[in-house]
Amino acid sequence: MNNPLAKDFTFSSLLHFAFPTIVMMLFMGLYTIVDTIFVSQFVNTFALSALNIVCPVINIIVGIGTMIATGGSAIIARQMGAGKMTEAHQNFTIIFVLTILLGLIITLVGLFFIENIIWGLGASPLLFPYCKDYLLIIFIFTPASLLQVLFQSLIVTAGKPKYGFFLSISAGMINIILDYVFIVVFDMGIMGAALGTGFGYMVPAVFGIFFFTNHKGTLSLTTPSFKPMVFIECCTNGSSEMVSQVATAITTFFFNQAMMTLLGESGVAAMTIMIYTQFLFTTLYIGFSMGVAPIISFQYGAQNYKSLKKIYKICLTFIGISSLCIFLASLFSRSQLIQLFTSSDTYVYQIAYSGFTIFLFHFLFIGMNIFTSATFTALSNGKVSAFISFLRTFGFIMIGLLFLPTYFGVTAVWLTVPIAECLTSLISLLLIFIYRKQYHYL
Repeated sequence: MNNPLAKDFTFSSLLHFAFPTIVMMLFMGLYTIVDTIFVSQFVNTFALSALNIVCPVINIIVGIGTMIATGGSAIIARQMGAGKMTEAHQNFTIIFVLTILLGLIITLVGLFFIENIIWGLGASPLLFPYCKDYLLIIFIFTPASLLQVLFQSLIVTAGKPKYGFFLSISAGMINIILDYVFIVVFDMGIMGAALGTGFGYMVPAVFGIFFFTNHKGTLSLTTPSFKPMVFIECCTNGSSEMVSQVATAITTFFFNQAMMTLLGESGVAAMTIMIYTQFLFTTLYIGFSMGVAPIISFQYGAQNYKSLKKIYKICLTFIGISSLCIFLASLFSRSQLIQLFTSSDTYVYQIAYSGFTIFLFHFLFIGMNIFTSATFTALSNGKVSAFISFLRTFGFIMIGLLFLPTYFGVTAVWLTVPIAECLTSLISLLLIFIYRKQYHYL
């Protein structure tokens, strides 16, 4: 049987392979934005601020799912490239079972400590009820959330990115429809937004189980052989993604605290607009990296270094072109993007517009950093990948937040991310050069 990861890729065929994953991630970003728009337009800006207050918890949940998904995908794709198909099936099954168990543990712990978590995140008494209504539902659907992220990655590894694309589109459409039904028709407020998101998680989770249970092709669920070290290796290898999300959770917390101190709930609302708009644009890089990572893992596992070099150069070209395009798109459409969340005559709009004009410069560098981190994960070098993620999402940002406000005030909040991404990109380029002979991608 010909493995779709083993073909001789050109620029167009590589993009064609990654395209469903790119669109899948872009659509995820789009329906996340729509989710936020419903909250801001049909509830209020306090609910919008509450989304960002609880965002660190969601970051951690997504980080756990992405850690397992990317780490597991690299292991399984490498085994497939080496022809160890039985081992790949068994390891996938172990990862699947333990992911469900981990999701249930998070649900129970989260529900038991929910009020302590919300106060710990710095919610004001005004925002507390909004935070609790939203986070309660998110914790209930955590197992489905983890499975959604796992299957998005593993369906690509199985060589069926179009099926993953179909599931993502379906989940997004259901989320948007239910947002309208729960928020607008039934007037359920921010809890309605959480329910729409939760049922959106269920679509890829349920149909993913059906796919891997009945799929007899490249990858499927089988009788597991209990190997706890496989899950440990999976988490270790994908640790960069966990580091990235945990760091994002921590920095989001400090961003929220800074904005609450400087500008109150309106400042937090403006930061929410910034973060969700950033997520929409960066999904292009995330989707592309997810789409090509199994190919990189496979080619490296098969020791096909000539093909690996060719694929890597194509990837760098794509990242360079897309980075410039996204920067220009965000520059010329910043007013329209912000007005999706709030009208131009509001204080929140004024804060967001002045900040976004500075903030958008990070789009020139973030694509390179995301792809480089994903590449080292695909090559099973989780330490280097985690180091890159740590620098861009925590290290440089925390340094900026500690020192820049003294000189620039609220402007420092917007300057921190572009400076962090720029410095990280320089280190990413250095690491690419250092490891070029070990991994043969250049």
